[in-house]
Amino acid sequence: MAAHFLCNLPPTIKIHQSSSTTKRNHPQKTWLAGARIILKNSTLSLQSSYLKPYQSKRRTIAATVLSSLPTATPNGIGSAPKWSCRAIKSFAMAELEARKLKYPNTGTEALLMGILIEGTSEAAKFLRANGVTLFKMREETVKLLGKGDMYFFSPEHPPLTEAAQRAIDKAIDQKLKSAQVTVTFENYVENSQHGISLCDSGEITTCNLLLGIWSEVDSAGHKIMAALGFNDDKAKELESLISRPGFVAD
Repeated sequence: MAAHFLCNLPPTIKIHQSSSTTKRNHPQKTWLAGARIILKNSTLSLQSSYLKPYQSKRRTIAATVLSSLPTATPNGIGSAPKWSCRAIKSFAMAELEARKLKYPNTGTEALLMGILIEGTSEAAKFLRANGVTLFKMREETVKLLGKGDMYFFSPEHPPLTEAAQRAIDKAIDQKLKSAQVTVTFENYVENSQHGISLCDSGEITTCNLLLGIWSEVDSAGHKIMAALGFNDDKAKELESLISRPGFVAD
């Protein structure tokens, strides 16, 4: 009966606030507590003495992902390079993919799928150009590792497997070694004349991660890539590509 009555009411609704003021130039979402509904002159009024601005409780995704990134250097000395934006997003997608597959850890196969899900990096483009797609990766992952227990709840940030940690360590080590390459004045002048920059961003990229995963021969990621036709020649091709002066991976 009450529902029928409310449905027949006119759509005009007025909201009255008795104890607090809001800025008209900056409208914001509000929720009402202790509200009263008043029907007067065919107008439905909603009156409340307490209005509170709505505040989202969702945490910032970027801050959460950054706090879970492995940042230690392989030898434990000095500080590790920063991660590129695409590498950070790929790592976040890898954790999410591990959770979707109900795996307790983030492995090298999940890191590869994270790169492919992000999709815009040079590593993702290189993988797709060589026949390694996300659909094939998922298929081969289930074949190799099996399906996770459907009733298992993965942690918010599944910890890295030992192979995945070693792959990332090698990616960091490779980046640190490439940063130590000195540029002579003659090479700098010669390349500057052609508009080529020799300045490395110093960030860990998805290409570094991809090469780190491939170097872990016994890892699931390496085995899946090999099953999909990736080989040492293609790894060397990628390595020579990112070592070119002026090449920007991510």
